[in-house]
Amino acid sequence: MILLEWSSTGNMNTARYWHVASVLTNGNVLVTGGRNTSSSLNSAELYNSSTGTWTTTSNMNVARYSHTASVLTNGNVLVTGGHNTSSSLNSAELYNSSTEIWTTTGSMNGERSEHTATLLTNGNVLVVGGYTNGFFLNSTEFYDPLTETWIMTGDMNAARCRHTASILANGKVLVTGGFINFFSLNSADVYDPSARTWTTTGSMNDARYWHTASVLTNGNVLVTGGYNSSSSLDSAELYNSSIGIWTTTGKMNTARTEHTASVLTDGKVLVTGGHINGFPLNTAELYDPSTGFWTMTDSMTITRYEHTASILINGNVLAMGGMSGMPLNSSELY
Repeated sequence: MILLEWSSTGNMNTARYWHVASVLTNGNVLVTGGRNTSSSLNSAELYNSSTGTWTTTSNMNVARYSHTASVLTNGNVLVTGGHNTSSSLNSAELYNSSTEIWTTTGSMNGERSEHTATLLTNGNVLVVGGYTNGFFLNSTEFYDPLTETWIMTGDMNAARCRHTASILANGKVLVTGGFINFFSLNSADVYDPSARTWTTTGSMNDARYWHTASVLTNGNVLVTGGYNSSSSLDSAELYNSSIGIWTTTGKMNTARTEHTASVLTDGKVLVTGGHINGFPLNTAELYDPSTGFWTMTDSMTITRYEHTASILINGNVLAMGGMSGMPLNSSELY
C-alpha cells in the first residue's frame, strides 16, 4: 500500500548529510558516507523496508561526501570520488550486497566531487564534471565494470559542478545547469554514448544549481527549483528530448534549494524539503504532468535539506538524514 502522508520510521545509526542512498536489487536501501558535524564519514548502513529498521554494514575504505553511488547491472554498487574534508578524491570502490563487503576498484583519471554518475544502457557508468581543489571540471569519463577501468571520453562544452544528469529514453544523457566561479548556469549538454561526444542543446529559461531533474513517464525531463547565485527558485521547466527545447511549467508553491524529487508510480513527482535562502523546509508538494500544476501534500515530520529520498519497491518514498540546524539521523516514509 502506498502511503499518502508522512510517518516516522527507524533512525539511522549515524546522523549524516551530503550522503548518497541506493536502492539495492533486494529492496534494501544502502546509505553511504556523508558528513556529520565536523568530519566526513566512511560508514554505511542498510534500511530494511520490511521491518523499518537500520543496520550497520561494513565501512567504505575511504571517508567521503558529495560523492556518487550507482547500482550496477550485477547488483554491486559503485561509489566514486567525493571529498574527504581536505581534498577531492579520485578513488572508487565496489559494494557487494551479497557479502556486504567493500573492495577498491580502478581509480578515476581525475579527482572530482559534486559531480554526477549515470548508469548507461550498456552497463557502463558515466561520470561528469565536478570540482577539484579550486578547479571546475568539464572532463568526463566512464567506468567499465567488466575491466574495472576508467576511460576518458569527450569534454562537456561547459565546466560545471552541482548540476544534474538524466538518462533519456534514447539512451543519451542530459546534463543541466550547475555552478562555476560563483555563477549559476542555464546551459545544457547532451552526451551520446555511441559516438562518445557531447553536443549543446537548448538552454534552460533559468540558471540554477542544487536543483533536481526527473525523467517523466512521457520522456520529458522536469527541472525544479535550485539556486541562481542570489536566491532560491520556485520555477520549474520541461525539456522535450525530441526537439531539444525547454518550456516553463507551473511554479512550485515554495521556492526551494537542495531538495529532492521522486517520480511516483502514478507518474506524479514528489518534491520534499530543501531550504529557501537558508531557512529549512518540511513542506512537500506534488507535480501532475497531465495538468502542469503543483499541489501541496502532507508535510514531513521534520525540516530537512541536503537529505536523500528513495522510492522503495512498494512505491513508498523513504526520506532520510540531511540538515536541520544539525545533522539528522531520522528517516520517514511517504
